[in-house]
Amino acid sequence: MATDVLTSAGVDLDAEAASVSADVDALFAGLLRPPGDGRDRLFAAMAHAAIGGGKRLRPLLTVAAGRLFGIARERALRAGAAIEAIHVYSLIHDDLPCMDDDDLRRGKPTVHKAFDEATAILAGDSLHALAFEILADPATSENPVVRAELTVDLARASGRDGMAGGQMMDLTAQGEVSDIAGITRLQQLKTGALIEHAVEAACILGSLAPPARTPYRGYARNVGLAFQIADDLIDHGGDEATAGKRVGKDAAAGKATFVSLMGEDRARAQAAMLIDQAIEHLHDHGTEADLLRAIARFAVERDH
Repeated sequence: MATDVLTSAGVDLDAEAASVSADVDALFAGLLRPPGDGRDRLFAAMAHAAIGGGKRLRPLLTVAAGRLFGIARERALRAGAAIEAIHVYSLIHDDLPCMDDDDLRRGKPTVHKAFDEATAILAGDSLHALAFEILADPATSENPVVRAELTVDLARASGRDGMAGGQMMDLTAQGEVSDIAGITRLQQLKTGALIEHAVEAACILGSLAPPARTPYRGYARNVGLAFQIADDLIDHGGDEATAGKRVGKDAAAGKATFVSLMGEDRARAQAAMLIDQAIEHLHDHGTEADLLRAIARFAVERDH
């Protein structure tokens, strides 16, 4: 990570991310203790996917946004861990032979390689269910209205009108020529919906009225698109060992991406512009928003 990302934002992003990652790992470890029966292999597969590795961008965003509204860290972490459970389930399923057929994820074998396809499917299904179990627990919020809104918004962001819908659009787009508007819509669903929910979750925990959430939604939307452009750039010219996953997949599949449609230089410029816009949405906040600003910059300067 570039040093100027850390110093310009006035926060130690590495330390903040490591702290959130450790806390999310601890939460998953507690929830995924083997029961000592025929489900042990399932629990092990879930833990293999959910614990260790990954950027933890989504829970980090929830914790960072929670600081704006005085949300208790433990509650923000629980909401973020629920989003991470959805994200990890999607990765397990995306890696299956019927989807992207990947052998490597987060620098280690994918779940269907480390275990088997049936176990991988069940591990993904179980992580999906675990996300809503976490949100429905009063430990996330004592307010049942808040818990219900968190649940509904995450369901929307992960289902047909969000991540899963975007994945379907991605599958049907392979080999077809697309345009910037089409790729933007696809990625707003496939990648952006969960990133947007990560910030929305903090707004929900803070009981912000919907009109007051507008700048934070703008921030999250811009960061989500910039994050996807960075992913396209990594897939286009990144190093597999550093990325922790196979690169060059999009070109091999004949997929249109921001990079293939705009070119590398224009794509980088577009990502930088989106981050500038994202940070501008936080102009009413002071140092309490520094972590969100640092995350935005990291979204485009990362190499994995």
